[in-house]
Parts: sequence; structure tokens; C-alpha cells
Amino acid sequence: MVPLLLVLLLALILFGAGFALKVLWWVALVVLVLWLLGFLVRGTTAGGGRGRWYRW
Repeated sequence: MVPLLLVLLLALILFGAGFALKVLWWVALVVLVLWLLGFLVRGTTAGGGRGRWYRW
């Protein structure tokens, strides 16, 4: 009985981790698109030098 519960627990953990990683990939893709849009939109309109819109 205990090995069966351990296998089910492991399957549940791995399924949860896989789902979380898939969600993180979508979040990373959205952030990348927003960063590229911000870079393209404000790249030429910001003042000073090369027109960098970030502070560092």
C-alpha cells in the first residue's frame, strides 16, 4: 500500500512541476514580447544618446 501511495505522490508532484514549467514558459514568452515591443517603440523616441529606455 505504501509503495502505491509513493508512486501516486511522485506522479502528482511531477505533473504539478510539468504544469508549472509550462506556465513559466508562457510567462517568459509574454515578458520577452513586451520587452521587445518596449525596446522597439521607445528605442528611438527616448532622449539622449542611443535612446535607451532602461536605467542601467
